[in-house]
Amino acid sequence: MIPASRFKDKKVALFGLGGSGLATAHALVAGGADLIASDDNPDSVAKAASEGVGTGDLHNIDWAGLAAFVLSPGVPLTHPKPHWSVDLARAAAVEIIGDVELFSRERAALAPSAPLVAVTGTNGKSTTTALISHMLKSAGRDTQMGGNIGRAVLTLEPVEPARHYVIECSSYQIDLAPTLKPSCGILLNLTPDHLDRHGTMAHYAEIKERLVANSDLAIVGVDDTWCADIAQRLERAGRRVARISARLPLTDGYFASGLSLCHARGGQVEIVGTLEGVGSLRGRHNAQNALAAIAACREVGLSHAEIQAGLSSFKGLAHRMEQVGRKGNVLFVNDSKATNAEASAPALASFETIYWIVGGLPKQGGIESLRPLFDRVKRAYLIGEAAPAFSATLGDAVPFEISGTLEAALAHAARDAAGSKEEGEAVVLLSPACASFDQFRNFEVRGEAFRKAVSAIEDIEMMGAQSW
Repeated sequence: MIPASRFKDKKVALFGLGGSGLATAHALVAGGADLIASDDNPDSVAKAASEGVGTGDLHNIDWAGLAAFVLSPGVPLTHPKPHWSVDLARAAAVEIIGDVELFSRERAALAPSAPLVAVTGTNGKSTTTALISHMLKSAGRDTQMGGNIGRAVLTLEPVEPARHYVIECSSYQIDLAPTLKPSCGILLNLTPDHLDRHGTMAHYAEIKERLVANSDLAIVGVDDTWCADIAQRLERAGRRVARISARLPLTDGYFASGLSLCHARGGQVEIVGTLEGVGSLRGRHNAQNALAAIAACREVGLSHAEIQAGLSSFKGLAHRMEQVGRKGNVLFVNDSKATNAEASAPALASFETIYWIVGGLPKQGGIESLRPLFDRVKRAYLIGEAAPAFSATLGDAVPFEISGTLEAALAHAARDAAGSKEEGEAVVLLSPACASFDQFRNFEVRGEAFRKAVSAIEDIEMMGAQSW
């Protein structure tokens, strides 16, 4: 745990006692704060009280006497409307902050030189964060990873000068972290997301920009206009900027050329890594993630050899294009995290001969947007509530069957892939483009069911994701 000692002997209120909120409450108590915490869920309040956290009704406290109000990132700060606790804090002119801000203040006070890599963006945050952490750990660096991935940031090991922190930051966390100042800040990309919580795309982008604007080195993907504009704006303001692109060669920055990862500067181009043989980082989107990771790891002192060793040994994340197993020429891939068509597109674009398990609880728009990728699919196996609608979309473009269940779909896909006459690798791909709730509690349970079913295949060579 990282005790939040900057508020020792000061009165602090906290709202939101879910997983990260309760961890934050414990960190404040450990740091000596005079804390009162609450939640709209009475069960969460009771659980916190049973664990020694001071709780109470925030309607009935002296807000003017508070040193800070700590808000969990899941609680609305601005849109669709501020939570009632936010209104009370603002009326009393009390500073509103979150757990990442508490971490930032501890780092600034105790070990401001401790390397901190903070990662944000609409897509790819988790993979990039995990990849950087893996590269640092494999190079022997004392590394802690958390934030919006895995562990809440204040549950990590205490701040020390030689300890590296790799933190995934959501827009909600950035909005509550005004003094976050990473050694390397990464902004991968921006597409419309969470606009119900931020109102407009411009506001969403402005929040994301804060992370890189306050970084010693701003690493910015420039494959979308929002981020390209941010990179230009930061450079005009005199900030250090490293541009990354998975689409086009750059004259100054990091870019992908086939499987080679390159750095251009001063008219010279250097190959700084390769994705040759790295099955966990297939596809253009993962090339962008790898470029960002390389730029960050070079900044904090990793050598070329250490970087390549980390890339080559990275196993990927569970449920995100996770290579589950292989039998002969057939690769089994778990992309259960793909809960809509946009999320399925990278997986479909990354393989040539696909036996596609798709379906579940459908999202608006279905899979129509994936039509340009249908030629990669040799056969589709439709499951769940979406099957009738998806069969109509596939029509004559893709051979399909309505399998109904995941287990039946896998059995049939494995059989057909094993008999494929296509050259190269055949891929049995679970990328549902749907929510899981018609048949599974969440996408993780769906992915685990796929992995379990694959493991039962005779003579399968199991692979699996990175463990953290």
